[in-house]
Parts: sequence; C-alpha cells; structure tokens
Amino acid sequence: MAKASGFFTPSVPNLRVRVRPVSPILPFSAKVVCFGTIEGASTVSPSQSRIPRLVSKGCKLVGCGSAVPTLQISNDDLSKIVDTNDEWISVRTGIRRRRVLSGRDNLTNLAAEAARKALEMANVDPNDLDLILMCTSTPEDLFGGAPQIQKELGCKTNPLSYDITAACSGFVLGLISAACHIRGGGFQNVLVIGADALSRYVDWTDRGTCILFGDAAGAVLVQACNSEEDGLFGFDLHSDGSGQRHLNAAIRENESNSALDSNGSVLGFPPKRSSYSCIQMNGKEVFRFAVRCVPQSIESALEKAGLPASSIDWLLLHQANQRIIDAVATRLEVPSDRVISNLANYGNTSAASIPLALDEAVRSGKVKAGQTIATAGFGAGLTWGSAIVRWG
Repeated sequence: MAKASGFFTPSVPNLRVRVRPVSPILPFSAKVVCFGTIEGASTVSPSQSRIPRLVSKGCKLVGCGSAVPTLQISNDDLSKIVDTNDEWISVRTGIRRRRVLSGRDNLTNLAAEAARKALEMANVDPNDLDLILMCTSTPEDLFGGAPQIQKELGCKTNPLSYDITAACSGFVLGLISAACHIRGGGFQNVLVIGADALSRYVDWTDRGTCILFGDAAGAVLVQACNSEEDGLFGFDLHSDGSGQRHLNAAIRENESNSALDSNGSVLGFPPKRSSYSCIQMNGKEVFRFAVRCVPQSIESALEKAGLPASSIDWLLLHQANQRIIDAVATRLEVPSDRVISNLANYGNTSAASIPLALDEAVRSGKVKAGQTIATAGFGAGLTWGSAIVRWG
C-alpha cells in the first residue's frame, strides 16, 4: 500500500538544502513531503531564498465548468435491452438517467467545453495557463489527451499538458498535483480537468454494471495566491493494488487470423493485438471498501488541516452510488442538506463526477465563495483520496 497525506504550510524552504554531517555508523534517511521540509536536512530561511516567487504561496479554486453529451439514457431505456427496471436501479444506486457519447460528441470536445467555462468564470485567458492536467482513464489517444485540450483552447504559449490516470480518484489527485506545481514550481494558473467516457468500456448486456456509468467532463481553475488566501487546507491520498481484482478493465489479447501468427519463425512473435476488456466489478467489495476507507481519509485530511468535522459546509464525494454517499455522510455526521449529489441525473462519471457536481452547485448558488468543502474520490486501482478545500 502506498499513501500520502499532508497539509500546506505558508512558506517553502529554499530548494538548495545543506545536509548535516551524519555518522557513518547510522543509516541516513530522508522523507520528502510535498513542498514541506526534508527530514534530516537543514534548510535556509525563506527570507534568504533565491526564488522569492515560491515564498508564502497559496492556491485557490477560482473557476469551474462542466459539459455532458446530448444523448440521455433513462432507466426505462435500459430496461429495453437488459432485464431491469427503473425501481430496481434507483433503489440500489440512486441513479435514474445518464448521458452517453454518441454521434458527433467526443471526450476531447466535452473536456474543452468544460475548460472554457472554467476559464470564463475565473476571467483567465487561455494564454495565461501554465499547466493543463487531464484526469481521465479513457483518453481518445493511447498516449494521452491533455495536449489536445491545449490545442482546442488555442493556447499559443504551449503550456505543459499531461494526463493523470487514477480512475474515479483522478480529479482529487489532479487538485493536489496542481497545488504542488503552484507551490513548488511557481506556476500561476493550473487547469484541472476530470473527463471520462466509461460507456465505451461497459458491457451493455451486464445489468450489474451498465446501469451505473455515464460520460461527462468537468474542470476547475486553480490559481496561485497569497498564503492568507490559501484555499487548500489538507489532503490524504492512498492506493492498494491488492484490490485491483474487485474493479478493473484489464488488457487482453485479441484472437487474430493474421498470417504472421502462423509463420512459426519465432514462438509467440509477433505479439497479438491487444485491447481492454469491459469493466469488471465486484459491487459488494467496492461498497465495503468505500464506506470503510473514505470516511477515514476525510477524517485524516481534516486532522492535517487542523479543522473539526463541524467546519465542513459541504460534503462532495465521487458520485458512485447514493448508498455510499449516504453511508459516508452518516459516519461523518454531515446532515443530508449539506451533501452535494447529482448522481440521479448523470450516474457514475468517474473522474468527471466531482467537478461536474461542483459546477452545478456553484452555478445554482448552493455553494458560495468562502465555504469549506470536504471532497473525496475513490475507485479502481484501488485508489482513494480526499481534500479539504475552500471555494473561491
């Protein structure tokens, strides 16, 4: 198991550190934490830093946007292709409809639309972006989709753009990555996009999984600010590869009749073409994992931030299943009227679910500037993580 947790301090040590002499008898180890200190090493006072732009840096969430496909599929629509019905689905999941890519829709266009809306709300020109993070497990190019977003936005400055693959935890990891780039790299504007099209990897004859997923994109603009305005208070991140068997879409070899397969020149060569399987999920095990680990992660992030659970204005979880959302809220003693959920209208949209729900809550006036949000993502990997943030 790998894990990371931390909170953000108002200053960053000089990047040039001088290691204290150590005894040759005792082993020396250094634990590096994100823009914190290096244990076992001496640091220079921030006032002596040769990189003043890194001193007293904070970051805040200043804009959001979202986009969904035009095609809407209701539970009744699904009942025509698999043995299910609206009541069976809604009672077990809370989902009543979802959006699915079709026709001229594609994930890149959705992500770019969400990004434009976030930039417009933040009043930031695309050419002022320093970094674009595309959190997705379903890019339209094997090598990543972020550079295509940069192209669609017309960024003439060619900002760095890359993908983050962490399934339903991806957006939370993107937020923390954005903070690290701002605090540790002096970046000013970082665009974090969560976008997925899981409908392309769903077995539409399996009623256990096809009822759950939808397609969407959401984006948030994270901007550098003074430490006094800092809006990212604490975080907690984990992964456990032993849980991969409960939720995956593993690579598989395709059967091929190519003449190259039978020439006998080299055994097992050339390799067969591969593709990814449909989503395989053990729903009961994923549920147990989520209701156990997510509350613990949020509690840890709150502790790192030095905040009580009562300070939370809104609980915003990955929109996977209403039963999971309700169970976590109960564990944290968060009233239902302080829980953000749009699962009924979109289903599980993976990395897009948190920014999509946030965007709707902000634009409807539910979430207001200055309010504190506890957010958490969890899913395939297994991965999970949480962050305590302030909107605006």
